[in-house]
Amino acid sequence: MHTVSLFDAKTHLSRIIEDLLTGRDDRVIISRHGKPVACVLPWPATDTSKRIGIARGQFEVPDAIDRTNAHIADLFESVTPAA
Repeated sequence: MHTVSLFDAKTHLSRIIEDLLTGRDDRVIISRHGKPVACVLPWPATDTSKRIGIARGQFEVPDAIDRTNAHIADLFESVTPAA
């Protein structure tokens, strides 16, 4: 953790973010007129490896799921726009 002035934070924001992402810093305190006013932290990483297939086995998709697609498309295409 280290402290930077507001001016330095604006000037070197990319470097500050890179330091947070690489783990060189765990947080950066931004000060204004020598007083801390903000703390910048890295966003916690989220595990997205298990999102695909999360509902596998929870329900059954009927064989005829696409049976009414043409009818629904016709309904949308036959609507006349309001004047």
